[in-house]
Amino acid sequence: FWNVTLPNDLATSASSGPSLSGFHASQIILEAPALYSRMKIVELLDPAIHSSRQSIERHHLFPSAYLQKKGIVNNTEINQIANKTYIEWRDNVRIGDKAPSEYLPKMEVGFSSTELERMYRLHALPSGWDEMEYKQFLMERRELMAQLIAEGYSRLTTRELGSEPEELDLDEILSEGESDVTEYKSTLRVNLHTGEKDPRIENAALKTIAAFLNTSGGTLVIGVADDGSPVGIEMDRFESEDKMNLHLVNIIKTRLGVSAITKIHSHFDDYDGQRIMVVECKKSHRPVYLKDGGNEHFFIRTGASTTELTLSQAQEYINSSF
Repeated sequence: FWNVTLPNDLATSASSGPSLSGFHASQIILEAPALYSRMKIVELLDPAIHSSRQSIERHHLFPSAYLQKKGIVNNTEINQIANKTYIEWRDNVRIGDKAPSEYLPKMEVGFSSTELERMYRLHALPSGWDEMEYKQFLMERRELMAQLIAEGYSRLTTRELGSEPEELDLDEILSEGESDVTEYKSTLRVNLHTGEKDPRIENAALKTIAAFLNTSGGTLVIGVADDGSPVGIEMDRFESEDKMNLHLVNIIKTRLGVSAITKIHSHFDDYDGQRIMVVECKKSHRPVYLKDGGNEHFFIRTGASTTELTLSQAQEYINSSF
């Protein structure tokens, strides 16, 4: 669904529909700002805000007049929902019919690289989008829009409908040590012995996440050693927390499948003077396999350990647990 059906549903110029509504809802759930603004979309959509025009508009990322100059004149193609995003109306006027590569540098002035990175992620804009061919841009943005909808859905599924999310007691998790529902990892990708990025370190984290999803759920804490002492996420050498979160989402999508993202919620917190990453996993309603090259592996939690099951063991477990 997330990889094929949803991106296909987003290939439309219809101004309303469940897929577009899901994308806008996810932006609101994830507290996205309007593009090139520090005001949240939800604030700008507030009917209490009045002006001579609507506070926010759906802007053509590749402006209509610009596309027509490039020979793209079909309105269905120009008005694809993947070519539109929320922007403050004054900024929409400033952009006019300029090419993305022309207006983007001016609009980015005043924003830090961290702000821009988060903004582009929450608007599902691919890296280097302003220099892309239009059709390639639409294809890549639809896939990112589908991922953002999955992330918004994941945020919703961490709570019961109509109730406040249950607050995670991080102090309790860190004081009680590792268990069937808690595991610590010093890093997400860096081998502390060699100081280098190591796929085996990532693999270990993914095994734990898969095991939590296949058993009863659980919490993976990254930036904490096995003995509970703080290490901090700085050891992984990501440029920002958003970059680290995006990296985790990408490897989960690639190695565990996009549907796994809907059962995972990650956030960052402070622990004894260090920043740590907390990955909360809910039990999956379907088996989750870890892809490794051409092979798939099935893991569960057995006490405070992650255990790989043989094919026959996995089949028996799946028949009784899903």
